[in-house]
Amino acid sequence: MSSYWPLRLCMMMALTLLVACAGTPKVEKPISDGINTETRQRVAVWKQLIENGTKWSDIQKLNSVNDFVNEVEFVDDIYHWKKQDYWATPLQTLVSKAGDCEDLSIAKYFTLKAMGLEENKLRLTYVKALKINKAHMVVSYFARPGVEPLVLDNLNKTILPASKRLDLLPVYSFNVDGLWLAKRGANSRYTGSSERMSLWQGLLRSMDVEASNEAAMICLYQYYDLSDEKAKTFCP
Repeated sequence: MSSYWPLRLCMMMALTLLVACAGTPKVEKPISDGINTETRQRVAVWKQLIENGTKWSDIQKLNSVNDFVNEVEFVDDIYHWKKQDYWATPLQTLVSKAGDCEDLSIAKYFTLKAMGLEENKLRLTYVKALKINKAHMVVSYFARPGVEPLVLDNLNKTILPASKRLDLLPVYSFNVDGLWLAKRGANSRYTGSSERMSLWQGLLRSMDVEASNEAAMICLYQYYDLSDEKAKTFCP
């Protein structure tokens, strides 16, 4: 119990700052790189969380990231990105302050990886959410190969073993290493490379572009609701 409270205190401080940033009016004149104060603070909080998380246990990482990302507002792609289906990078989700279940799961997955969690412990998992009768995405965490995973979700924000999530019917899971047909519990069947997944590959390419010029991309993400040409007029 004593080791948990410092983590909770740290998370409360980070989430308080995140909420405070969300309520801060946009500055009229961004500084030279085009990133306004609100956005700069949000990204800084996220990066500080990642840095702190490199020192934590796996469970502390899972709890902190699940809580942090679940503070982001849920908005369907058609309303947020004006597209039927779009997979946003973690920075796009953070800077635009909204995302759907795929965006939130992607943000959790890559934030946990940045904290040092091994690739073979993490998968993005498509499920059918039975209560709402919709396709849904969660993050699955495997402490060891072959064991039952824990589920990180935005519908039920408590991290639980997969066997406790009877409201979710697993369909398939994937990560950089491959694609698996999923079953309840720890059972899944490897089916090959995830390179066949066009949205996944498009996301990875977007993240490569983002990494090569992060400040410029963050500036553009602030104007996600404008056309690319219009957004570029606000950024150097």
